[in-house]
Amino acid sequence: MCYFQPVTWKEFASLHPFIPNNQALGYLRMFHELEKDLCEITGFDKISFQPNSGAQGEYAGLRVIMAYLQAMGETHRKVCLIPTSAHGTNPASAQLCGMKIQGIDVDKNGAVCMKQLKENVEKHKDTLACLMITYPSTYGVFDSTIREICDMIHHFGGQVYMDGANMNAQVGICRPGDFGADVSHLNLHKTFCIPHGGGGPGMGPIGVKAHLAPYLPSHPVIQPYGMESPDSKSFGVISASPYGSSAILPISWSYIKMMGPAGLRQASEMAILNANYMSRRLDGYYKTLYKNDHGFVAHEFIIDCREFKKTANVEVVDIAKRLQDYGFHAPTTSWPVVGTLMVEPTESEHKDELDRFCDALIAIRYEIKQIEEGKIDKKINPLKMAPHCQQDVIVGNWDRPYDKVTAVYPAAFVIPSTKFWPTVGRIDDIYGDQNLVCSCPPMSTYESPFIEEPVVEERSIAV
Repeated sequence: MCYFQPVTWKEFASLHPFIPNNQALGYLRMFHELEKDLCEITGFDKISFQPNSGAQGEYAGLRVIMAYLQAMGETHRKVCLIPTSAHGTNPASAQLCGMKIQGIDVDKNGAVCMKQLKENVEKHKDTLACLMITYPSTYGVFDSTIREICDMIHHFGGQVYMDGANMNAQVGICRPGDFGADVSHLNLHKTFCIPHGGGGPGMGPIGVKAHLAPYLPSHPVIQPYGMESPDSKSFGVISASPYGSSAILPISWSYIKMMGPAGLRQASEMAILNANYMSRRLDGYYKTLYKNDHGFVAHEFIIDCREFKKTANVEVVDIAKRLQDYGFHAPTTSWPVVGTLMVEPTESEHKDELDRFCDALIAIRYEIKQIEEGKIDKKINPLKMAPHCQQDVIVGNWDRPYDKVTAVYPAAFVIPSTKFWPTVGRIDDIYGDQNLVCSCPPMSTYESPFIEEPVVEERSIAV
């Protein structure tokens, strides 16, 4: 049975979120079992399924920390330390919670700068609320000092929020609760097989250590199980329903049960292996921005494309657009570092697909080299004019200094029967962002010829 199938069953799909708990015993059993599994995987003591997304999980986790500090009589603690290698939504979440943000730099390998962290912890020791850290980081680095970092924060009275966006590099290998995290969110719509993208639905439950459990989200209509105790000091509600997007939880429940401990660990190992394989395959063509002392990355890595601006007038957006001609949607562009590509192959892709992507990037690097050597024009070339849509090669005269085959079939694996055609050519993204341009069709487009209705003459009928 596919682990997606249960979400279509009426027993899951047709229940109202506010149905009394005694009429949703199957759901409650699933909540209990999934919580038990997630606690075992993460090392936390309690899970709240209420947050609907990773960002909402961040906000909920920080609210839990603030409620705990308030109960401890430490409302003056509002400083949140965030390394620049943390997930991009972390500062926004802290800002929403009313915290004061202090950034922490990274060293040459992308790891948290311990010297600066120590200085800031000591500087804010009386007002330190928490540290928000992503592990492994968005820079694709396992911080080897993570235990020391957590111990330092705890020593000065702060809590550790660990962003769980990259948990798919930890499952079965290490547990956030073991090396010092107090609270973390889990992207079930990423790490535990719920499809994500296209706006949802998502699930970003948070796990906490025992001392934070009483402060987890509650609900005024249906009290989440485990929150009925009189010592509950919940900060309030985070979502409209008590268990978030609970109808999709059968996917993660089934995934964990069917994978088992060995399978879950293997998935994490494959995510890390795939990233390192791609980084090594591209070595010599592109520079991986951050590696550890042994030359390895975590489950993702950053390709540095900034040098090509100087050598060939090629920017990272040109590479991203050109990848469409090879049949690939570009990886995350210019984030977390401007002028780079952040590649995260995950555990799901077949080696053939990884190789095709690497082949595409290598072919693009060869095109860049031709520009560097003056063999291709710096302004009009396959990268600057990418992507190439059907209209480009069918309509009008082809007046570009390279042929159509180079434009639309740039590699042997790009064949007509499976060719992906971009719907439009190059768009000036920056201009569109900075200038409001109305593209609405005129009113006349919607107008239709006015036709008078025939007048029906009323007549009396003799009876």
